[in-house]
Amino acid sequence: MNRQTTALVCVLGLAAGCAHDKPQSNAPVNVSMPAPAPIPAVPPAKNEPIDAALADSAKREIRQAFLSNDPIIRANAIEAAQKTLGADAHDIVQAGLKDKAPVVRFASTMAAGQLQLKDLHDQLLALASDPDQKVQIGARFALHRVGDVRLSHDLEKTAKSTDPRIREQTALVLGRLGEKSALKILALMVNDPDTDVRIQVAESMWIMGDEEALQVLVAGSVSKFADDQMYCLQAITGPKDRRVEPYVRGKLTGPYTEVCLVAARALGELGMDDGYTVAMQSTRSKEPRHRFLSALALGAIGRSDAQSSLATLLKDPEPSVRLAAATAVLELKPPGTAGM
Repeated sequence: MNRQTTALVCVLGLAAGCAHDKPQSNAPVNVSMPAPAPIPAVPPAKNEPIDAALADSAKREIRQAFLSNDPIIRANAIEAAQKTLGADAHDIVQAGLKDKAPVVRFASTMAAGQLQLKDLHDQLLALASDPDQKVQIGARFALHRVGDVRLSHDLEKTAKSTDPRIREQTALVLGRLGEKSALKILALMVNDPDTDVRIQVAESMWIMGDEEALQVLVAGSVSKFADDQMYCLQAITGPKDRRVEPYVRGKLTGPYTEVCLVAARALGELGMDDGYTVAMQSTRSKEPRHRFLSALALGAIGRSDAQSSLATLLKDPEPSVRLAAATAVLELKPPGTAGM
């Protein structure tokens, strides 16, 4: 997950961490708790059958988004396809590896790695020498994931790059690899002079169970900068550890709508629908950014009774909102399974 790019579904943030050398305890995290604040009441869920026609429309929207002239939308479409279409995302991912925009090629390498598309090995190997260094890093991640580890040690070098964005990208993929050996490299980056690098390092280490890294993310969730709060709130839920729930819940209300919506989404990632009303309230906001984030939150929450609101957002004039809504529709849980 890179804060320099508008990450639609944070597929780059999806990772199953591995065990850390230090066992993960059930003790409370030693960070001051945010002051409790009243949150909007959440109505009981109405388990509505998933509308097959709506789901088909969502799939078409994702494929249409990949044809956009905007490289960020194309990159986000690849992320959405990887997250929701599974094996059916293959053709989009393969095409993205040849895209003229580096951000799209990078998203495709990450998707190929996440899906372990072994048949794309040769294309990924070619991208290991891409003109863009971020794409090179993504290619090494994907190659490692499909079983070719010959270039993986190069990540130790990029972790020491003079370019902070390269160090940040390296920290990202090390976390997604989820291997103990990556922790040794990340541990050398915890005091990086760049704030974004330090936060990405903390996210990647927390994914792998590092308790001290969690402290960094919790502190960032109360930063004076809204962007830092949003990033850290989402990152804090990576391992799906419910001990972080109080820190996230405290952000459901506050002066920044965007932060509240990210908190709603983060709780959804933890299997809770406490932010459902917060998300629903912004589906008709005049601000596209709010509609975008509300769709992401509703998708993470997964309640099937959000379908009518998402159907409206699927026709939104803003392509980013439509793509977020399409992703959310395909994340909805069948009746009786939301929150599981």
